[in-house]
Amino acid sequence: MKKKVIIIGSGIAGLALSIRLKSKGYNVDVFEKNENVGGKLSDFYLDNFRHDFGPKLFTMPNLIEDIFEDAGVNIDKYFKYDKLDIACKYFWDDGHIFNAYSDSQKFIHEVHTKFNKEENMVEEYIFNSKKKFNLVKKIFLENSLHKISTYLSLDSVKAILNFLKLNIFISLNSLNKRYFKDEKLIQLFNRFATYNGSSPYLTSGIMSIIQHLEHDLGVFMPRKGISDISYSLYNLAIDLGVKFHFNSEIDSIIIKNKSAVGVSINKMNHKADIIISNMDINLTYDRLLKGYKKPFFIKNYQPSSSAVVFYWNMNKSFSNINVHNIIFSRDQKKEFDYIFNKKSIYEDPTVYICSTSKIVKEDAPTGCENWFILINSPFDSGQDWKKIKKTLRNNIIKKISSTLKVDIESNIVGEKILTPIEIEIETLSKFGSLYGSSSNSLQSAFIRHPNFSKKINNLYFCGGSVHPGGGIPLCLNSAKIVSDLIN
Repeated sequence: MKKKVIIIGSGIAGLALSIRLKSKGYNVDVFEKNENVGGKLSDFYLDNFRHDFGPKLFTMPNLIEDIFEDAGVNIDKYFKYDKLDIACKYFWDDGHIFNAYSDSQKFIHEVHTKFNKEENMVEEYIFNSKKKFNLVKKIFLENSLHKISTYLSLDSVKAILNFLKLNIFISLNSLNKRYFKDEKLIQLFNRFATYNGSSPYLTSGIMSIIQHLEHDLGVFMPRKGISDISYSLYNLAIDLGVKFHFNSEIDSIIIKNKSAVGVSINKMNHKADIIISNMDINLTYDRLLKGYKKPFFIKNYQPSSSAVVFYWNMNKSFSNINVHNIIFSRDQKKEFDYIFNKKSIYEDPTVYICSTSKIVKEDAPTGCENWFILINSPFDSGQDWKKIKKTLRNNIIKKISSTLKVDIESNIVGEKILTPIEIEIETLSKFGSLYGSSSNSLQSAFIRHPNFSKKINNLYFCGGSVHPGGGIPLCLNSAKIVSDLIN
């Protein structure tokens, strides 16, 4: 008789894992509290404009391809994507503009054009980041850090022998200052700390591996928008026979004789041989494992940063912005000090703008654009978010208008705003934290919760709040790790 698996939550990790386990012969049921799949990787309509709810950066599409390949299905039937020529367009308030190309050679040439004589150091930086990525991907990203077998491989031996070259014991900012003299380049490469919700002045220099994903491997866009990743995986899961239960919020995980044996919903029990939570790890313990002591991995939990997000319907097309855009703060150090120490938002924040309608024409009416504006913020700790978002809105409208040389406020014809409070409610991310636990420490990779319970048999965890971390590639890796752990 085939073993039954219950997955709690249908975020991208839960979806990927449902396919992997179904392909291995398990009976899989997915319980989702919302009426649709995707979690942060879902979408919604604001009038006749489509908006992706959460993250916009898509790298390492091979991880998606692997899921379809393991299922023995042609990916082209479900999902198509294209590589972006420009990964991100950067703006500074002195009028400086830089196009960060996906292709590393074009990127290095652009550095030569815009940052005279820095190209050799950028080439060395990218090369070393690639080396670091290849050294650590097996041990940190593709396997459980909490199993002895991980450390007995040849890849682990190589990583240990090259330990000092990983730049673990210096901050990302310190590493970048070793390579670059130009403050703008330092600011540009410091930005990659925000990909896991950390500060470049606190997080480890090993995080430089993130930029390798953009400028060596490239940035991509699904032809139907980012949320199509979730919907394509869902369609594959349905075709394979995975069962989904929507509007089904789990009350508790049932534990008997130190083993997970099912879940409870509205006083009804659903039995299973294996239980997997794709829910935020803190809320999993708080809500579903009441009475069970939290392990030391999360006992002293420090949340990552959050965000204030503006979804704008724009009645105009802007030729001077790309799909992904960054307008930098005048004072990056002060900006991060506000986020991580003062628990507030600096008056001149870095502004991220994404318009998927540049590629996905159906996302906005003709001559219009859908804008996703993200401002990094502290997690919710009782701030007056109503006051903060009002001030922030005024500040970023002035900043964007000044950069683009146009009064954008008159072009906003629809708006939705999320603060960390709404992010927590809509995504069940504790305190509105976007990436689970903070990476603002040297040992952050080792203190993330493992993908399995050490005290409860047959209980596993996947998603951005556990190992290896947040973001599309890492969430997909967490699904693969759990699949490999389950026999």
